[in-house]
Amino acid sequence: MKREILRNRIRALREKLKNLKQDTIWVLQPENRRYLSGFKAQDLLFTESSGSLLITEKSALLLTDSRYTLEAEREAVDFEVVTLRKGLIESLPGLLSDLGTRHLGFEEGYVTWEAHKRILLGMRKLATRPKLTPLKGLIEDMREIKDPEEIRFLEASSDLMSKILAAVIPRIKPGRVEKEIAWEIEDRAREGGAEGLAFPSIVASGPNSALPHAAPTTRKIRTGEPITLDVGVRVEGYCCDMTRTVFLEKPKREIAKIYRIVREAQLAALEKVKPGVESTVVDATARNMIKDEGYGDYFGHSLGHGVGLEPHERPRLGPQKPVRLKEGMVVTVEPGIYLPGKGGVRLEHMVLITKKGPRILTRDDHFYDF
Repeated sequence: MKREILRNRIRALREKLKNLKQDTIWVLQPENRRYLSGFKAQDLLFTESSGSLLITEKSALLLTDSRYTLEAEREAVDFEVVTLRKGLIESLPGLLSDLGTRHLGFEEGYVTWEAHKRILLGMRKLATRPKLTPLKGLIEDMREIKDPEEIRFLEASSDLMSKILAAVIPRIKPGRVEKEIAWEIEDRAREGGAEGLAFPSIVASGPNSALPHAAPTTRKIRTGEPITLDVGVRVEGYCCDMTRTVFLEKPKREIAKIYRIVREAQLAALEKVKPGVESTVVDATARNMIKDEGYGDYFGHSLGHGVGLEPHERPRLGPQKPVRLKEGMVVTVEPGIYLPGKGGVRLEHMVLITKKGPRILTRDDHFYDF
C-alpha cells in the first residue's frame, strides 16, 4: 500500500477524533490496524494479538512484541514501533501517560470485559486518569469507500478466483467428494499467488446445498443435482467472495425453476445498485421477486454485504437498517433459495458501485438459461 494513501487515512481519522473530542484512539481490530498502518500480521485467535495502534494528533505508535518487531518496522514505516517488554494491558497505562492522553477512544468490539477491568485497575496509579470512551464503527465507516489501490487488489482477487473456478468446475465429475473439490480450490489459490483463502470454501452438493453455510463433507457428487461453490481468495489482504451453483446434467424441474428465479432476482437487484439508492431497496427487489414466486420462506439471509479487507464488512444489503449506497463501495448481490432435503441455489456477484451503476468484478460466467 502506498505511503501517501496510509497518511491520508491517518489524517482523516485524526479529524474524526477531533470532532469526537478524543485525543487518542486505541485500534485493536486486525483489519483496521492494517488499513491504517500497513502492518500485515494476522491474529490467529481473538485472545491473541500481533499488535495494536495508539494514534494521537501528533503521534502514531504500533505496539507489538519481539516476534513482530522487524515486520512492523518494515511495513508500518510511518509508525513508531514500540516493542513491549511486558503484557499490553500492563504497559498501556504508562504509554498513555507518556502521550498525555486525557480521552481514550477504544474499539468496543475488541476490548473484553476482563481487559477493560484490568485497564481501569492499572490506571489507578496514574496522576491523571484518562476517560475511556467506547467507539463503534469509526474506522469501518472509512473502509466502506474503496480507493483506487484497494479496487485494484479487489479486482486481482476476483480475477484469480474466477480463473480458479474456470479450471475447477469442468473437473467436477460424478463420484468426486465435496472435500476433494474444496482442497483443489485451496491448492490452486496458493499456486496462483493468493495469500490464502478469504474464508473456508463451501462446496455443497445435493441436499447439502440447502444449507447456506454448509461445510464440505465426504459426500459424493451426483448428476442432476445442485452443486454450490461459495469461494474466495485474498490478494494483498483484499478478499473476493463469489458463489456459483452448477450442475453436471440438467436438474429436476423444481431445482431448475428456483435457479431461474434466483438468477432473475439477482439480475433485477443488480439494476438497482447505484449511488444514492438505499440498500433496503436493492434487497427488497430480489426478495419480493422470490416471495412472489412462492419461495419467500426459503430465502432467509440478507441479499449482500460489503467486501474488502474482510470478506464480510460494511455496508450490509438487508431488509433492515437502510444505508445509502455510494460510489466506491464494493458489495455482493447473492440471492438464494434453499429447499430442505432437496437442495438449494445461491448466485453471488461482487460488484464495484460506480456513477453508472455496478461494475461486476467476479466475471466467471458459469450461469444457465433454464
